[in-house]
Amino acid sequence: MRTSKRNVVMVALALVAAVFVIYPSNYARPTGPQAQLARDPLVVLVWNWPFFKNSTAEANVCQDLYTMDNCVLTCDKSAFRRAGVVVFHHQELQTNISSLPHGARPPQQKWIWVSLESPSNTKNLRQLNGLFNWTMTYREDSDIFIPYGSLVSRRQHDNFTIPEKSRLSTWIISNYHKKSRRAEVYLNLSKHMQIDIYGKSVKKSLNKTLLLPTISKYAFYLAFENSIHKDYITEKLWRNSFMAGSVPVVLGPPRANYERFIPSDSFIHVNDFPSEKKLAKFLKELWQNRTRYEQYFKWRKRYTVKMHSDWTARFRTICSKFNSLPQSKTYDNLYDWFHE
Repeated sequence: MRTSKRNVVMVALALVAAVFVIYPSNYARPTGPQAQLARDPLVVLVWNWPFFKNSTAEANVCQDLYTMDNCVLTCDKSAFRRAGVVVFHHQELQTNISSLPHGARPPQQKWIWVSLESPSNTKNLRQLNGLFNWTMTYREDSDIFIPYGSLVSRRQHDNFTIPEKSRLSTWIISNYHKKSRRAEVYLNLSKHMQIDIYGKSVKKSLNKTLLLPTISKYAFYLAFENSIHKDYITEKLWRNSFMAGSVPVVLGPPRANYERFIPSDSFIHVNDFPSEKKLAKFLKELWQNRTRYEQYFKWRKRYTVKMHSDWTARFRTICSKFNSLPQSKTYDNLYDWFHE
């Protein structure tokens, strides 16, 4: 009997020792959103859907929009207390800063600042200093990079045919400001070559069904950005030019910046010419030389264009990137970061 009790005690001690070996006292257990992700789905709350609308017409903005890999994307503000991430699109914030959540912010909850506008078209950033943990913009150095478009490797059986061209150049412009850089370049360029204009500014708007077919008839498209900033390369290049099959004449960040995202022989940069007169001369001569002109489409054998315009798809990337993002980061000066 005494031996039996001794054996029981020894077994108990062995089990205790095993627990300490497997779970030492300094074992770092996950806390905050990391622990939540292990137990429950990560809740990503979109505080205001971009441009005050939901991209999924049938979905109720107060219900879950998408669930994937233990992650839920929702617009339901009642989920604020249990959300691991809250997403704020700046367009809505800059017109109503008071729309930010009121009351205490849950510990470990991360806030993401989202914008696809350039610094020149962004207001009230200084009021947001110290609030956000992560950024989600067109800037490649954002915590989550969301470009307007990208190139993907082409499958071998895919082919690209250059659309038939019948006109020289075109430009679609909705907001025309006489003192802007792009207006200045256009005016000088139009003195030396034909440029057909469409858009709200000239009361010749093209609907979605006519946009690309119309541009495709032109040899060149003026992909002029409304302001010049690092990585600010918008749908003017990706959709209006590349998707239409027209060679882009770009005005934006330096050539080297464009070449981080697209081949050097896929576009013509305004800055490569000492004057608009020289640029016009080059474009007209290139248009007359079919062999040289087609060289600007060589890259199409290797790549195809992908547009990134679905906000639901953009927000879904938060789920896949969450665990790799810096958990202790805060943008104490969001204004300076965005304007650098």
